[in-house]
Amino acid sequence: MKLLAESPSPTPQVVHYLGNLARAVGLPLVGVAVFLFLWSAAASRIDTSLGQFPGPVGVWEQSGNLYAEHVEQRQRADAFYERQDKRNAEKLAKNPDYIPKQRAYTGKPTFFDQIGTSLFTVMTGFLLATLIAVPLGIVIGLSQGLYAAFNPLIQLFKPVSPLAWLPLVTLVVSALYVTDDPLVPKSFLNSMFTVMLCSIWPTIVNTAVGVANVSQDYVNVSRVLRLGPLTHVFKVVLPSSIPMIFTGLRLSLSIAWMVLIAAEMLAQNPGLGKFVWDEFQNGSSDSLGRIMVAVLVIGAIGFLLDRGMLLLQRAVSWDKAVNLR
Repeated sequence: MKLLAESPSPTPQVVHYLGNLARAVGLPLVGVAVFLFLWSAAASRIDTSLGQFPGPVGVWEQSGNLYAEHVEQRQRADAFYERQDKRNAEKLAKNPDYIPKQRAYTGKPTFFDQIGTSLFTVMTGFLLATLIAVPLGIVIGLSQGLYAAFNPLIQLFKPVSPLAWLPLVTLVVSALYVTDDPLVPKSFLNSMFTVMLCSIWPTIVNTAVGVANVSQDYVNVSRVLRLGPLTHVFKVVLPSSIPMIFTGLRLSLSIAWMVLIAAEMLAQNPGLGKFVWDEFQNGSSDSLGRIMVAVLVIGAIGFLLDRGMLLLQRAVSWDKAVNLR
């Protein structure tokens, strides 16, 4: 009687791959499952003035309702523009000299519209802060005198809350941006400049530190080759400082996102912050679920923004082994 052939044991490479897969996928799934269980158990025991605190199922239902409202609002907008086009066509048929009037749909912005508004505002403020912070950080980092001169000012303004900046920004924008036909709303400028003022400091600090700590060997090579100031910056300083610069950019972007939500809530500017505040003021039985949807979306967007910055760092940095954590 022949013995059954034993199945080959998995190779060390397969075991290693399965272990990495379990850590990368399995453990996060376990963490999410535990969180959802604890959330559901805790929510069933919390009663508020607006009703029972929403669990995962209730929040999922509200997310579906928000999407349905968005679709309905888009259908209303499409119908509005169709009626407008039809009316203009009829008037043109009667009077070829008639000048068609195009009116914008003025329906209430949906949850997804608010997401788009917040993303546009935060990226505009963050890009403006980056355009100022990176060159300024390089200049400060190249000079010990400038570093000593500007460091106290940076440390003074860095911890200032957006709640303190927002009234000042609002007053300045209202005083300087005076026009009967504004290109962009004042509310957008208020939020954007508040984001810029609060998010600029980490990038300045990290860029200056990165530039100041460029290896002296690289600096000596640059002197031996007699590189010009701009060539020295682009060929030596920037490549060596990329990791620190991106550390500052990541911090600035996360701060920008948090600041924007707070600014939108306080100033009632369009965006996710205003959506949360409006739902809180609404006080309906669905408000808690909708607020939780917004909280989860805000967290997810913040996570994706950070991942995007890490991928950008890997694309432009000489170090391709940047850890995506």
